[in-house]
Amino acid sequence: MSLVPPFISSLSPYVPGKPIEETEREYGIAGAVKLASNENPLGPSPKAVEAIGKALGKMNLYPDGASFYFKNELAAFLKVTPAELMLGNGSNELIEFLIRTFVHGDEEILLSAGTFVVYKISAQAVGRKYVEVPMKDRHYDLEAMADAVTPRTRLAFIANPDNPTGSYQTQDALVRFLDAVGERVLVVMDEAYFEYVDAEDYPDSMSLRARYPNLIVLRTFSKAYGLAGMRLGYGVARPEIVDFVNRVRAPFNVSSLAQAGGMAALEDQEHVRRTVELNRRGLDQLAEELPKLGLSFTPSQSNFYLVDFHRPAMPVYEALLRQGVITRPMGGYGFHTSLRINTGTEEDHERLLTALRKVLETP
Repeated sequence: MSLVPPFISSLSPYVPGKPIEETEREYGIAGAVKLASNENPLGPSPKAVEAIGKALGKMNLYPDGASFYFKNELAAFLKVTPAELMLGNGSNELIEFLIRTFVHGDEEILLSAGTFVVYKISAQAVGRKYVEVPMKDRHYDLEAMADAVTPRTRLAFIANPDNPTGSYQTQDALVRFLDAVGERVLVVMDEAYFEYVDAEDYPDSMSLRARYPNLIVLRTFSKAYGLAGMRLGYGVARPEIVDFVNRVRAPFNVSSLAQAGGMAALEDQEHVRRTVELNRRGLDQLAEELPKLGLSFTPSQSNFYLVDFHRPAMPVYEALLRQGVITRPMGGYGFHTSLRINTGTEEDHERLLTALRKVLETP
């Protein structure tokens, strides 16, 4: 007799980016550069670090289970009510909450193939069914996804911009999709990379919520705010949805440190501005240099490129590790000739490009 049901035994766990320390230990190198996990090269806001330090003295106390002060400050910043906000230990936890709360029995989750793998893992981990629709030229095919909706479809996830491709959906494309699927399908816009976007036709999802009450927006403090280690994400939805999610949410799921750091980070929009500016310069630098090496990439509205080597990418990944450069292989997403490479500092990019030149010259 199996210890677990088939949907657990067949589950492939999420594989995170390789840590710097493990790479240096394994390959006997020092000063490795990590460009694998879409982290903020500037780190967190100094104001967030200061606030977290001040909160350390109260670690004997449970956090505010309602996140009252943080939630009210975030609501004011977003121009929504606190009742429209749900908080998570990273937006990944909110993905899990939404699946557990709203998908049951024979109901299904609608996904794009090749997108953020956590949607699929979170569904399978609790035995929920999902349907995957192929991408089209490394973009979500929203028309095909709309055609795939059935009476069993309950939840649809759209990463915008997408991870790992960096591609995005326009306002017009999203509106057509929302009109096509109807209000019964809850549509989750995962906007983890929202702050990096500069496309003029990117959807204004917060305004669209007034027209489409089934629209849920997820965002995070892990990327542009530089608080990945704190695990702090949030969702914006109509109060009824938030109320049901809060019934599933475990008490104290957002730590005191995360709440303190999040409040201070939110107040430091200058740090976010500097982060976004550095990212745009980094994307421009890589966009200029990568084609010189015979490489192509998907145009990105995020803080990374999905780089196509036009040959199996795992040997390139391993060779880069030996040069002290950590990237992210994408075979698990179906992109076997590609690595995902996030932006860093100008020095990080020079290190990457030097390593690439050496690796690609090797027969």
